[in-house]
Order: sequence, then structure tokens, then C-alpha cells
Amino acid sequence: MANTANQLPDIRQTQVFNAPIEKVWKAVSTSEGLSAWFMPNDLEPVEGHEFQLNAGQFGMSPCKVTEVNPPRRLSFKWGKDWTLTFELEDLGGKTEFTLIHSGWYEDQVTEFGAPHKMVRGNMETGWTGIVAKLGTYLGA
Repeated sequence: MANTANQLPDIRQTQVFNAPIEKVWKAVSTSEGLSAWFMPNDLEPVEGHEFQLNAGQFGMSPCKVTEVNPPRRLSFKWGKDWTLTFELEDLGGKTEFTLIHSGWYEDQVTEFGAPHKMVRGNMETGWTGIVAKLGTYLGA
């Protein structure tokens, strides 16, 4: 188990979309929605559901849904270390969307042998573009 003293900060991306919360929820909590802006998958928004993300060159990534609170919050374990959480807040016709990617440790490596610290830097930049892709998908 990793030492919490070596924990790195979560990656957080927050964006306000000009779309109702139900539309954003459908985009983050269904297989079709998540596939459109993130990765192909067989997600079902059911706590305990095990599914896979098709991570392209990195292969199939095992995941498990850990929290479903429609239409406000969905969390799942991703691979051996990470948790991905989508938080939604209704702003009356608009939606504040926050993505939280947690589970980063200075002294750990991914299942592919890459240091967390290096991957975290790449992912932080990558999430900016991915969240923008969600906005495009929503037409927001």
C-alpha cells in the first residue's frame, strides 16, 4: 500500500457547460455518452458494475463503478490505482462539471511500469482536451 505522505494532488478539471444537467449526466453515465468523448467502454451506471475502457495502445483497462448518485455524481475505479469521479451541479439550464482523477503517488508506477509522477503530468494536460471534447459533444 502506498504511503499517503507520497500522495500527489488529484487532477481536477471544472467547466461550465451550456447544457441541462440531465444531458450532461447522460454523457458521463452511459456507455454511448462516455464513448463519444472519452474511450469506448461497456459502462453501466450501477454500483459494483465491472466494465472495461478501451485505452487504445494501452489495451483494455478494468474498471468498477463505486458510486452512482444521479444526476450529480459518478465514480469508478480505473486500473489498479486510480479513481475517476464526475461531479455535476445544476446551474439552472447550465451545468458545472468537475472531473476528479485521484490515486496518484510519487512512489508508484502504473501497470505499464510508468512512474505516476510522469503519467500524472501528461494526464493533467490531456484532461483539458478531453473535457473540451465533452463540451463539443454536448454542443455547449
